Amino acid sequence: MVKVNMKIEQLIEQTVVGMGYELVDVERMNDGLMRVLLDNVDHVTPIMITDCEIVSRQLTYLFEVDNIAYERLEVSSPGVDRPLKKLQDFARFAGEMVSVKLKLPMDVGGVGRKNFTGRLQAVNENAQDGEQLAILFEYEGEEQILDFGLTDVDKARLVPVYDFKGKQK
Repeated sequence: MVKVNMKIEQLIEQTVVGMGYELVDVERMNDGLMRVLLDNVDHVTPIMITDCEIVSRQLTYLFEVDNIAYERLEVSSPGVDRPLKKLQDFARFAGEMVSVKLKLPMDVGGVGRKNFTGRLQAVNENAQDGEQLAILFEYEGEEQILDFGLTDVDKARLVPVYDFKGKQK
């Protein structure tokens, strides 16, 4: 995966927001694939195939006009394992099961750990983008406060939880 140029991400976000959607993530793969994940701003209405088609057409036009190189464009919903990218994402999904992978290990009980999976209990919503998130995180049956900034996070995703009948809760 290639880091998306900030200017390109801002152009995509401006376009998507102007169309009434929320930009969840943009990924640029080494094989030329540009993946754009959308959500509805009401966070209730699901993203439908028609939403993806409309946004795909608009982004194709934008990329052509602004000379943005790509080979394939994929526009989709974030899915049940939605990535968490912004402070608002962490605050919105408090109470949910999440998986967080940090860029560097942090000391937890004398052991360096990068990967955490557990229930996101609460987030310091007053934190600014550069500040520590101070997440109250429950994992392995214990609640612990993990202090890290958004810049420390390599990947964070919701963990889908299913009941015994295979239905998502």
